[in-house]
Amino acid sequence: MSIHKVGIVGTGNVGVAGAFTLFVSRACSEMVLVDLNAKRARGEAMDLMHGQGFAGRIRVTAGGYADLAGCQVVVVTAGVGQKPGETRLDLLNNNARVFRSIAAELDRHAPEALVVVASNPVDVLTYMLQELSTRPNERIIGTGTMLDTSRFRSLLGEYYDVNPRSVHGYILAEHGDSEFAAWSTVTIGGMPITEGTVLGKPFDCAAMERLFAEVRGAAYQIIEAKGYTNWAIGLVLGELVEIILDDRKSIQPVSVRLHGEYGLHDVCVSVPARIGRLGVEDIIELPLNADEQAALEKSAAVMKESIAQVKL
Repeated sequence: MSIHKVGIVGTGNVGVAGAFTLFVSRACSEMVLVDLNAKRARGEAMDLMHGQGFAGRIRVTAGGYADLAGCQVVVVTAGVGQKPGETRLDLLNNNARVFRSIAAELDRHAPEALVVVASNPVDVLTYMLQELSTRPNERIIGTGTMLDTSRFRSLLGEYYDVNPRSVHGYILAEHGDSEFAAWSTVTIGGMPITEGTVLGKPFDCAAMERLFAEVRGAAYQIIEAKGYTNWAIGLVLGELVEIILDDRKSIQPVSVRLHGEYGLHDVCVSVPARIGRLGVEDIIELPLNADEQAALEKSAAVMKESIAQVKL
């Protein structure tokens, strides 16, 4: 196990799922949980610590922002949760107020940490935190469409009867209603699925549109059924934090600030980026077709409109 310290701000359902993932994977040696409800944070820390007999000696404590000093990565899951029937963008104004205080505290106590944002609407809040923080933009990353892409690859794996890890392709743009499937990027075993028959199945436009609709609506279905989403996004957090700590140089569809890539400026949306210890090291410009480029531009416009509604 590496000697790393990770902080998690927010011990709601997502924060706890992320903490559990990091605990059982032994990605760090020390974890600090911070929450306005200090009693809950203490209880979650104690509960995890009692699992050391199975996961190994990992120190988990509850504390305040000052205790985040020395963290290599801080995960932000704090904010108002999404309610049934509510879109991610409906959350914006409430969570914007929360993020103003978080930015100031992180800059004061953990200025060297790389920050991972998971609170929704994640693309807009990633942009806001970049604006409010003194750290470089590339050191503030949103989880973006990592989860949507995982859902996408999982459903394609079921459809083609293949391990999802053998499926490559992305959901891009907003983590939300304006996201789109970049079908031109999807390959299985190196074979583009849109250009012929793969594993005995020709590309079926209608079936694929139904599959994408299931991906895009998954969060709403889960929230309707259980009130929140947490386990899969917890796995995303664990994976992204490990990528950073281990300096893996992994390509992931995360929410990043664009500076001319894809012809877009001054907006955070999800596109593939190389991630390592320094944060966002490179942004990959995929050869999107005309329809996909238009969808990306449309989603970016939605994000900019949302940002314009908030006074930073």
